[in-house]
Amino acid sequence: MVPLAGLSPEQESLREIAYRFALDKIRPVAASLDERAEFPTGLIREGHSLGLINVTLPVELGGSGLSIFDACLVIEEIAWGCSGFATSMVANDLALTPIRIGATEDQKRRFIEPIASAGLLASFCLTEPGAGSDAAGLQTTVDDGGDCWIINGAKQWITNAGHASQYTVFASFDKTKKHKGICCIVVPRTTPGISVGHHENKMGQRCSDTCRVTFDNVRVPKDHMIGAPGDGFKIAMQTLDASRPMTAAIAVGIGRAASEYALAYSKERKQFGVSISTFQGLQFMLADMATGVDASRLLTWRSAWLLDQGKSASIESSMAKRFAADTAMSVTTDAVQIYGGYGYTKEYPVEKLMRDAKLLQIYEGTSQIQRVVIARELLKR
Repeated sequence: MVPLAGLSPEQESLREIAYRFALDKIRPVAASLDERAEFPTGLIREGHSLGLINVTLPVELGGSGLSIFDACLVIEEIAWGCSGFATSMVANDLALTPIRIGATEDQKRRFIEPIASAGLLASFCLTEPGAGSDAAGLQTTVDDGGDCWIINGAKQWITNAGHASQYTVFASFDKTKKHKGICCIVVPRTTPGISVGHHENKMGQRCSDTCRVTFDNVRVPKDHMIGAPGDGFKIAMQTLDASRPMTAAIAVGIGRAASEYALAYSKERKQFGVSISTFQGLQFMLADMATGVDASRLLTWRSAWLLDQGKSASIESSMAKRFAADTAMSVTTDAVQIYGGYGYTKEYPVEKLMRDAKLLQIYEGTSQIQRVVIARELLKR
């Protein structure tokens, strides 16, 4: 692990803990977990015991109490080990952050602390089969049942859904109001009427659990709504603004791993009697890969720092996520190219990194949607 300029001794120590966990625990099993699409239950427990899960949640609620900046330091190392594991880890912060943002103190104690302290999992349920980028167009409904809320609908591509004890669900009480009609409700997994689909057979990040969740007349107490009716969209957007630097950090970890593998291989592989690292064309590829990873990290750090200062960072977070995701895809593709035919086989690590990277351009807001956000913020100015 190369020291990074400007970090305090405490931050370097935090990175070291995450790096050692990634090196000693995650990397040795990452390929087999990927091959079998197996959820890393044991590793999740170990990560929780080290304080590597629920990293941004307050200590008094069972979290690690890290700033978003420090969380990004941890997440990069974990994603360097395996981005599928990192996605499952970050998804817990994603699911519990809406509660931290919009809930009462009593709700925080009831809906965050039992999950975070026990190392249980939760899921963020926003995306639907027909509503991905168009979050305001969701079709899941919440109706007033007198003494309860009644939820009907389906959520798609939900991380950790098959292992979650609790869902943070976004649903509409009035579709004519579009985003102003969306609510945020906490739904325990054991509530009657919930069914979880099969684990999706994904191209990459295969050890991360991804399922469809269906709600059929699911009745939850009135005090499970976070904020007021209509607050859900605002809470979801604030959550995604806070989570984008952490998603970008996953992309940085993937890109860094691919860049390191490609650099090491270029020194070992010989063609025409010399190391391929002596070829200028390949040197240019390595230079661009390293530059892209560094630039991604700096954009990620800037957006995280702004959020930690309590400042608005919609444009900076979107820039970081967009650039880091696209860079990870580019860097991993170049890494496969540098490995040549070997890079296209599962005997070497770079093909997995390439498959894993593609998802970063899709989830948590596609690269195209990030450009929409960036352009909208620029035009506002």
